Amino acid sequence: MNLDFTIIIPSKLGFFLEGALVSIQLTALAVLIGIVIGVIMGMGKLSRNAVINAVCSAYVEIIRGTPMLVQIMIIYSGLPQLLGFNIPKYTAAVASLGINSGGYVAEIVRGGILAVDKGQMEAAKSLGMSYFQAMRYIILPQAFKKMIPPLGNEFITLLKNSSLLMAIGMSELTRRAQIVASVTYRPFEPYLTIAAIYLIMTTIFSKVLGYIEWRLRASD
Repeated sequence: MNLDFTIIIPSKLGFFLEGALVSIQLTALAVLIGIVIGVIMGMGKLSRNAVINAVCSAYVEIIRGTPMLVQIMIIYSGLPQLLGFNIPKYTAAVASLGINSGGYVAEIVRGGILAVDKGQMEAAKSLGMSYFQAMRYIILPQAFKKMIPPLGNEFITLLKNSSLLMAIGMSELTRRAQIVASVTYRPFEPYLTIAAIYLIMTTIFSKVLGYIEWRLRASD
């Protein structure tokens, strides 16, 4: 086996670690956007208003039923055709990941709300709260506690899926491996290196998530 990792260490390792930071940054911003969209869509799917319910359900089905790579290309390459101006690469990257995450977070939010005892809503209304006040002060705080583990999993999934952004030339971790492979004509070493970096990152986040889950169970 002819492997030569001297092409990676030490000169290219910093190049990869910078890409890893870009991947984490993009993922963190996308999850924040996804939470905002997910809360709106998740509550919308529980709405008794047929129009709101239909719109939110359609959003979730479209996002979950189409490949993320296609969504990325529509936002980065397709929308400029309609809007008449180009969307910056970084903006398109964050937006496409965030919009995609929103579809999955919506189901997490919906599940979290449904997991809260129905008596909590009835108790809030008996105190004179409106539906939205009950949601804001009583239901969502309890539901959010149940949402934290799946939201952590969503972060890890999105971190791995951020590699698809190389399709639009975003300089995240996978794109940097592609650059090194094209310059050195040795694809195995750089792709094996970033696979190890992804594994380390997801393992760390999984451990952090496990600790948070343990603390949540301890506080129940």
